[in-house]
Amino acid sequence: MERTEPPGHHDIPPPPAVPPPTLRGIDLRVGKRLLWVGRAAYPLENVTRVYTFMLTPKRKEATVLFLKRVAIILSVAFALTILGGITGIASQSAAGTIVTFVWLGAAAALVFSVVELVAVLSAPTQYVLAVETAGPSIAMVTSADPGQLDRLVDSIVHAIENPETEFTVRVDRLMVNPRHYYFGDNVNMYGGTGNVGVANA
Repeated sequence: MERTEPPGHHDIPPPPAVPPPTLRGIDLRVGKRLLWVGRAAYPLENVTRVYTFMLTPKRKEATVLFLKRVAIILSVAFALTILGGITGIASQSAAGTIVTFVWLGAAAALVFSVVELVAVLSAPTQYVLAVETAGPSIAMVTSADPGQLDRLVDSIVHAIENPETEFTVRVDRLMVNPRHYYFGDNVNMYGGTGNVGVANA
């Protein structure tokens, strides 16, 4: 018996294939009026803005902060060294112990400051897709292909305007320290502070 297919069956394009998972990969999916970024769901009616931008590290601020820290650390170390020398005249061994302790602490603080500076200066500039909602939440993802992110903006806007739209794409999870970057049009952090590995907030 010959099988018949419903009319128009060949006119329906197959859904896009989802690439195999990668180490940093994350699914961005639209379906049933929800935008899924990994395991976080955002109602499409709550999306207020979708855009792409360059996520730039705060290199200038990090350098200024480093110089301030160095000035403070050295000022405190020299002041405590002089104070220890003046008060420790009667006991040279006690004064030597205090001075050693002060300079060990200063060296540790300087090492920490250098590590913080290098972390910001070596942070890459990244092209990202951001989705803001009516609340304080924001979802951000990146991709090795900037054009993919630009096309995703159009796809998400199309899904907002057309409730029946569904699609799934694979993008990269954004793994950055938000304290080291400017976000969007200003330097304020969206959705909290001190988070590491921002994919959504």
